[in-house]
Amino acid sequence: MDYRTTASFGKRQEYSVIAELLKEKFDVYLTLVDDQGIDCIIRRNSKKYIDVQIKARSKEAKQWNFFAAMTVKPRKNYFFIFYTEKNDTLWTIPSKDVRRLGITNKTGKNAGKVSLNLPKSDESSNASKFEKFKNEEGFKLLRKY
Repeated sequence: MDYRTTASFGKRQEYSVIAELLKEKFDVYLTLVDDQGIDCIIRRNSKKYIDVQIKARSKEAKQWNFFAAMTVKPRKNYFFIFYTEKNDTLWTIPSKDVRRLGITNKTGKNAGKVSLNLPKSDESSNASKFEKFKNEEGFKLLRKY
């Protein structure tokens, strides 16, 4: 994969996820700058908003199911949507669960940052603890908020 393709993969996938949210009838607003870890905002009603960070891994990535060195400041209305191209799966995970299920780096330049290892298949050893975040099940979490 050439640099241009690699560099634009994340942005293309952000828009693909946003398109999927719109198809699912969510009221989605885009941010102009991603300086707070927010790629879009979902309006649930006049008083409830969900901040969403979108992360994607291409099928060519060596660790296509591993998301490393993320800044995660958990709060009730902050969700991550992960996309793994190799198995064409969306994972919608509340930030508190990303923190709980991930590994927090203890030392080095990424100390305090979180890495998350998503299941490669339904038969993976960690698949059951991620089932409620997968595809439509994950969107149900957004609808319940």
